Amino acid sequence: MIEERQLHRPARSLANGTDACVLTPEEAGWTYSGLRIVRMSPGEVRSIETGGDEFAVLPLSGGTSAVTAEDTRYDLYGRDTVFARVTDWAYVPIETTMTIEATGDRPVELALCSARATQRFAPHYGAAEDVSVELRGGGQASRQINNFCSPEQFSGAEKLMVVEVYTPDGNWSSYPPHKHDDSPDCEVNNEEIYYFRIGDAGDTSYTKTGFGMHRTYTGSGHEGLPEIDENVVVHDGDVFLIPRGYHGPCIAAPGYNMYYLNVLAGPGGERSMAFCDDPTHHWVRDDLSNQPMDARLPLMTSEGLS
Repeated sequence: MIEERQLHRPARSLANGTDACVLTPEEAGWTYSGLRIVRMSPGEVRSIETGGDEFAVLPLSGGTSAVTAEDTRYDLYGRDTVFARVTDWAYVPIETTMTIEATGDRPVELALCSARATQRFAPHYGAAEDVSVELRGGGQASRQINNFCSPEQFSGAEKLMVVEVYTPDGNWSSYPPHKHDDSPDCEVNNEEIYYFRIGDAGDTSYTKTGFGMHRTYTGSGHEGLPEIDENVVVHDGDVFLIPRGYHGPCIAAPGYNMYYLNVLAGPGGERSMAFCDDPTHHWVRDDLSNQPMDARLPLMTSEGLS
């Protein structure tokens, strides 16, 4: 069972060579969700056997890239950074030889989001312009969600669910606190990875000095399990693991935009991102829906900055 002290993984604490993060389900201490942040030099080619994992390949930063699966090549245009534009992506199923290549004249950074699965689906290319961009919340809890691999956006996976969340500087997201851990009052069960990037507000670059905050905690319904009560400062490249409990808020410090990649998977027969609010704070959801959306959103679209 995953221990509380293992939940926050600072940047590069999961590094392997040039790859900034290699997180398997075994390393996380759970069953399904995984994440690998791959950094490749121009012209570099890698071959990966997917085995029992299905993958979403998401360009994070740098030049162009290509993914080949089942003899079909998908060219990914990508983006300069996660704060620059909505990107295209590719899905690769289990039991496949996946080849990834940095095809441009710049290094490329890719997120290989994964989930343990047993059903084999078809490879898929997702165009940037087809990604559903959702604005959620209101007021100081306004945020942007890019639903590229959510169950509603993409049905061609067995377990894997992935979205991107953007929180403008000074705002809160993942709020009200919510959970999806199969506790008695919440039937949906998903393991969730948060992968953070922090950028300068008004710019698309990353910053090592910027920061944000994240909270995860357990409450009623978790009796008999080790307590989680984490309030952590997160920096660019940090990872936080959520095996159970309420999570939120994530807070972007003034002056710094926050990005996080959410990777979810669980034992359920159907992919679902349903959740249950902490009843103490549920009333806030209705209150936020009556507040105006932050005028800075969306921060970007598939065509670039808004």
